[in-house]
Amino acid sequence: MITAIREVRRAKGLTLDDVARACEPPTTAQTIGRLETGTRTVSVDWLNRIATALGVTAADLVKLPDRTDIAVAALLDANGAHAPRQAACVVPPRGDAALIALLVTGSIGDYRAGDEIWAERLAPADFARALNRDVLVPRPAGRFMFARLIGREGDKLHLLPLGSGQRQQVVTDPPWIAQATTLIRRL
Repeated sequence: MITAIREVRRAKGLTLDDVARACEPPTTAQTIGRLETGTRTVSVDWLNRIATALGVTAADLVKLPDRTDIAVAALLDANGAHAPRQAACVVPPRGDAALIALLVTGSIGDYRAGDEIWAERLAPADFARALNRDVLVPRPAGRFMFARLIGREGDKLHLLPLGSGQRQQVVTDPPWIAQATTLIRRL
């Protein structure tokens, strides 16, 4: 199986040791290196462990003939843009059944008109994962609120709307919320 473990790891700026320590349970940098180069067979279990350590899905680590990865032409930092020392590529974002999207039609907060915000739906048991993150909250009669989740007390969510001068809102017992995870912005 041809994998993109090395490309994804390098695109994220991680060393073999970083990935090895992030695996559950931890492993060695040598093992990760062997899995990257194909000198050791990558099982589904290893693929899942490494994907979790890299913060991607296992499918993102498998090179498929119908998926086009995007070549990294330059690295950008405080010193400007410069060529990468080694070839690298990034995996374009993919949809997922748990994702929903918001289209920004007018600038608000950090978001500009034309932005797409991808958000992961969370059940009430997982609301704490979204603390201090922007979330979409369903309201009665088909309305929604998009705001920063700043606190939770029992079944009450404390939300700070994104517009300037807005006051904190409290929403009681929503059936789900969606945490913003990916921003797609056309330049």
